[in-house]
Amino acid sequence: MSDKQQIEERVKAIVSAQLQVPVTDIRNEDTIVAVLGADSLDEVEMLMAIEDDFGLDILDEDAESFKTVQSIIDYVKGKVPATV
Repeated sequence: MSDKQQIEERVKAIVSAQLQVPVTDIRNEDTIVAVLGADSLDEVEMLMAIEDDFGLDILDEDAESFKTVQSIIDYVKGKVPATV
């Protein structure tokens, strides 16, 4: 499994755990709020979990651009070294 696939799976697992949605029901194009039903607290907790899991510090300005699962995956892929 490639690093990029691992990142995608880890992000989806975090989204699944935080939003109580089966990971098998999460698609990359799903919007965090409209499709997956996250509220602002869910979003904050999810971002904190992603920061902890990947050792990142996500800026508020960056977090505001996270509309879909794919947007989070792309962000993490751009920030995490390829060896993770």
